Amino acid sequence: MSTSVSVSELSTLRHVTLDVGGMTCASCVRRVEKALSRVDGVRSAEVNLATEKASVAFDPSSVTVDALTAAVGMAGYTIIEHVAPGSAASPTASAPSATPPDGDAARHDRDAEIARLRRQWQVALTTGLSMMVLMYLPLPLDVMDWLMPLLLVVATAVQFWAGRPFYSAAWAAGRHGAVNMNTLVALGTTVAYGYSAFVTLWPAQAERLGLPLHVYFEISVVVTALVLMGRWMEAKAKRSTTAAIAALVGLQPTIARVLRDDTEVDVPIEQVAVGDLLRVRPGEKIPVDGVVVEGTTAVDESMLTGEPLPAGKAAGDVLIGSTVNTTGSVVMRATAVGTDTTLAQIVRLVEDAQGSKAPMQRLADTVSGWFVPAVLVTAALTFLGWTFLWPGDDAVSLGVGTAIAVLIIACPCALGLATPTAIMVGTGKAAELGVLISGGEALEQARRLTTWTPCAPPPRPPPRTAPLRSTSRSTAAPPVSSPSPTPPSPSPPTPSPS
Repeated sequence: MSTSVSVSELSTLRHVTLDVGGMTCASCVRRVEKALSRVDGVRSAEVNLATEKASVAFDPSSVTVDALTAAVGMAGYTIIEHVAPGSAASPTASAPSATPPDGDAARHDRDAEIARLRRQWQVALTTGLSMMVLMYLPLPLDVMDWLMPLLLVVATAVQFWAGRPFYSAAWAAGRHGAVNMNTLVALGTTVAYGYSAFVTLWPAQAERLGLPLHVYFEISVVVTALVLMGRWMEAKAKRSTTAAIAALVGLQPTIARVLRDDTEVDVPIEQVAVGDLLRVRPGEKIPVDGVVVEGTTAVDESMLTGEPLPAGKAAGDVLIGSTVNTTGSVVMRATAVGTDTTLAQIVRLVEDAQGSKAPMQRLADTVSGWFVPAVLVTAALTFLGWTFLWPGDDAVSLGVGTAIAVLIIACPCALGLATPTAIMVGTGKAAELGVLISGGEALEQARRLTTWTPCAPPPRPPPRTAPLRSTSRSTAAPPVSSPSPTPPSPSPPTPSPS
């Protein structure tokens, strides 16, 4: 969501990226955007479900990041300021590093979450399919007397172990007067489980009320398993889309060799400051952006330009950080470090592109804001219609089954995830191939392109080579005698003496 901003306000606005936690569907995106936009001083707020980030433009004189955090917290979500690669400053450094602050820890937490989801859906799906097989077996009535309580115990364990994330998220949203995808899943599986538990524990009362003695334990368990499997696949897709950024960040070296008092000192890359003199030996990566002060070499710049041939470098030439020094040892002066380096800016461009919204996504987020309440109303009308209008004896059973189907099948997962996930995959893959895409809008407009015109690379300067020296003592070359012409003859010509 955004509001019109005058040109005079653009220079005073602060743009910040926030990491949002607890979002599960497009309705959550809509709710977070509303919470941010209602804060006085916020000019625009856009939330991306796939990257779980919020981009906010606000007036720092009237609102702070803490106020934004409090507003989102009141809506039932967690939010912290995002630290992009290249902005983790060290207390002793004059400039930040391009190493992501949450590298190993974030990957570990993400892998642990993926492993947990995989374990939960596999156990739940195996249990649900086993229950389904038992329900179709022609078992005698005396077996059903002890089998039904056993199914209740197993279904209870799976329902509240594997389905716990749905209940927690639905309760958190309900406390703030909101509904989301977790509300639909929790409500649908609870209806199936609750009805089955009632007819299992109190069959006499169920018959007195005219309820059929049908159980739906396997439905609640299998639905929980399938939704968890979808979240597992979604988490794996998100992890794979961050591989492009991880590969870019991994290009930067972690140690630089700084010249201090004519002594070479190895220091962390975070402690390199603008103006420092650095020694780069053959085979090492250029630590930061700079210029050559002393020495000559050839640098492999293929990671930036795609050119396979190394470029010659001498005093005064520009060096790009993370490129590879191939031949000579040079001394360079740092001109850009941390977030100002070329690599850090490329990483920031890729992150911004992955977090941007396409025009179609804004429409999907608007629709999804009203989607969940509409699904709840439709499910209630479906239950009432089948229960009171169906003439058969199984009206209640059909009403319960169709209402559960509406609640589960209409979950707006794909509505909010399809477009941002496609943008993340597309921009990330393009970055791996050396193509930088500015955002989702450019990617959406690319379908109108009909002609591609490749840009010609700039002409490369001739390599610096030493002048060729003559090995002859004389300054003039001796005259070369030419053979005398031979008149044409049918026989092969013979060379005449010179």
